[in-house]
Amino acid sequence: MDEFVNSLAFAQQLDKEDPLHRFREKFYIPFFNGKESIYFTGNSLGLQPKTAQDYVLNDLEDWANFGVEGHFHGRTPWVKYHEMFPAKLAPILGALEEEITVMNQLTINLHLLLISFYRPTKERYKIICEAKAFPSDQYALQSQASISGLNPGEIIIEVQPREGEHTIRNEDIIETIKKHGNEVAVVIIGGLNYYTGQVFDMESITKAAHDVGAFCGFDLAHAVGNVPLDLHAWNVDFACWCTYKYLNSGPGSVAGAFIHERHVSNPSIIRLAGWCGTKKEKRFKMEKTFDPIPTADGWQVSTTPLLNMSSHRASLEIFEEAGFNNIVAKMKKLSAYLFFILDEINASCPQQVIEIITPRDEKEHGCQLSIFMLAKGKEIFESLKQNSVIVDWREPNVIRLAPTPLYNTFEDVYRFGEIASSILVKK
Repeated sequence: MDEFVNSLAFAQQLDKEDPLHRFREKFYIPFFNGKESIYFTGNSLGLQPKTAQDYVLNDLEDWANFGVEGHFHGRTPWVKYHEMFPAKLAPILGALEEEITVMNQLTINLHLLLISFYRPTKERYKIICEAKAFPSDQYALQSQASISGLNPGEIIIEVQPREGEHTIRNEDIIETIKKHGNEVAVVIIGGLNYYTGQVFDMESITKAAHDVGAFCGFDLAHAVGNVPLDLHAWNVDFACWCTYKYLNSGPGSVAGAFIHERHVSNPSIIRLAGWCGTKKEKRFKMEKTFDPIPTADGWQVSTTPLLNMSSHRASLEIFEEAGFNNIVAKMKKLSAYLFFILDEINASCPQQVIEIITPRDEKEHGCQLSIFMLAKGKEIFESLKQNSVIVDWREPNVIRLAPTPLYNTFEDVYRFGEIASSILVKK
């Protein structure tokens, strides 16, 4: 990080050289306490694309003008609205179009996928996950175990960080999979841990699961739109994600799911079937027997939520225009600058005040950096908010910072450091 300088002029020069700098103007930046905020919580809720309102209003107008005929007429007929998304998401996920579907919300999709890929037997019934996974994932795994008549406390194996460490070593995940071997039914990991910001080695974890005969899936809530993914080549069996974080599609917006090519055309896979998952050419014949679409759409259950998809479309069009490789490149440079600024804050204090618990290796983190506050963490968090710096607090003492490439700037990172330093001096 020797090439970085802790100065406003340097940060502004980086912004002038940034090919994505103009994309900030495509989003609404919230104002707090009378001034434009430094918004570092894209890991929790991404900002609103300015075109989202137009797309939502267009679809509301079509509803007003066409009524039920809007399914087949209007600017974007609703019956096939969701079919535009796989092509837009494929480069973000590293997936084939037929492996992607957009539907429901994240935890619903996780449940639907576990119905298909967690099929415990007398010999193979264990679930392996990371410790301190997002609670909703933990609840889903516990309830799936209970549905199968199993004791969650006995069959769910959590891989923990080693004593004195914050993140989980990849070799410990691999070793745990090998240790339980033929008893493992499914490995389900958060692709990027929400608390520490650690990105897991999804390729090697998937291979280890397959080597013992288990399925492997990932919750990509904090990874999608943030870090490079190659789900098809990694042979991941299934994955799911939300779209309201880095995909900027609005609170509670429609989610997505990935099912690998080798599974999508297999009609014998057990699933919770619904009318929208049956083949389109047969759907309106209203037949009694379910005949699944031979793509990830075969897991569709209900009618897709139109207005949520409108805002999702607005965001993904910005991703297309920017190019995901360009977004990843800026993410790496922006996060590297944040590491540098955090180190500068520590160096300027008489004693260490923060501990960065996110791995520094660029393959092991996205734009979120989690800092462990060694003193007065909640006070500092509240002071940042009073200074229009919007960050995220996680008990007991972690502040999460997520400068996102599409709308955050290097100047944002510099000014955050300036404000944080002034607060720490006062404390």
